[in-house]
Amino acid sequence: MSNRSFSGRKAAHFLSSNSVPIMFILIIAVCIPIVGFSPAFLLNEIVTRLSRNAFLILSLLIPIMAGMGLNFGMTLGAMAAEIALIFTSDWQIWGIPGIVLAMIISIPISAVLGLLCGKILNAARGREMITSYIISFFMNGVYQLIVLYMMGSIIPILHNNIKLPRGYGIRSSVDLTRIRKALDNVLAVNIGGVRIPLLTILIIVLMCLIIVWFRRTKLGQDMRAVGQDMEVARAAGINVERTRLISIVISTVLAGIGMVIYLQNMGDMATYSSHSQIGMFCIAALLVGGASVDKASIGNVFLGVILFHTMFILAPAAGARITGNEVIGEYFRVFVSYGVITVALIMYETKKRREKAGIGEQLAAAQREEGKAHA
Repeated sequence: MSNRSFSGRKAAHFLSSNSVPIMFILIIAVCIPIVGFSPAFLLNEIVTRLSRNAFLILSLLIPIMAGMGLNFGMTLGAMAAEIALIFTSDWQIWGIPGIVLAMIISIPISAVLGLLCGKILNAARGREMITSYIISFFMNGVYQLIVLYMMGSIIPILHNNIKLPRGYGIRSSVDLTRIRKALDNVLAVNIGGVRIPLLTILIIVLMCLIIVWFRRTKLGQDMRAVGQDMEVARAAGINVERTRLISIVISTVLAGIGMVIYLQNMGDMATYSSHSQIGMFCIAALLVGGASVDKASIGNVFLGVILFHTMFILAPAAGARITGNEVIGEYFRVFVSYGVITVALIMYETKKRREKAGIGEQLAAAQREEGKAHA
């Protein structure tokens, strides 16, 4: 009987801990037969989206390790990448050299923006996620000012094909056709009708290995200690504010590099909106993979990309088959994107409150025992 009870508790804990991934697996299992896509088509789309999005999502792991929560401020890195790609497009540097140069240009811009964001988040301790979300809105206004007014008037832009007809400001769309899939096409292989961008995947795997190595370094250990308990980490001689600041700078820089990889795959850049939802979708994908606000792994990244983006592929077609209207599927996947974040945050807050209540009960019980002993 006790074994059954233990097994039941274990199963219940597993279901509660993995409720979001299980929900997505069920949605996908229902949608696949309705849509009727061939396995080769579905695998091809999943591999494409995995290579496009995985690096961006990996950039979220470092701040979570440092106890900073989900870094909505990764959008700042995406903006830096877009500014870098505007410059490389204007200078007519294409292909792999253009991609590498865009990454190099994005790094100092991302680092400065990450430094600014990190300093503000240190001042807003305990409210990092909502603060980073608002910072991304504020910096979006600064980005719009630079791109819409300063580029072409103060910042030199040579070619008219990316400028607005009035002579300053960047067009709403920047053509990246000449770097489209330049990275993905290097070492690309075709297996059973599924095209695998081998170099891009190797870069992502290398990033995963770097994160595993980083966790074992002194700085990585400091970040983990800060993430577990800031006061204990401070008592151990760790500079908590500096460690948290470095985690946000690293995350923002990685997001900038990831955004270049993302846009070279797309082959087109919506100047004023490409970055606007990137943080939301990356965070949603990570949460779908089973991560939480205070714990995330590389496995969560890959599982989240596969589940979240498989739903993205299937939902519009399933909506069209069921209702005759693809827009329904589009609304569904946007609704799920925001819904997953909401549910994950509610579950995290509920878990925290339960843990606090449990600790309170243990303290009260210890005090009662101590009172009885004195009596």
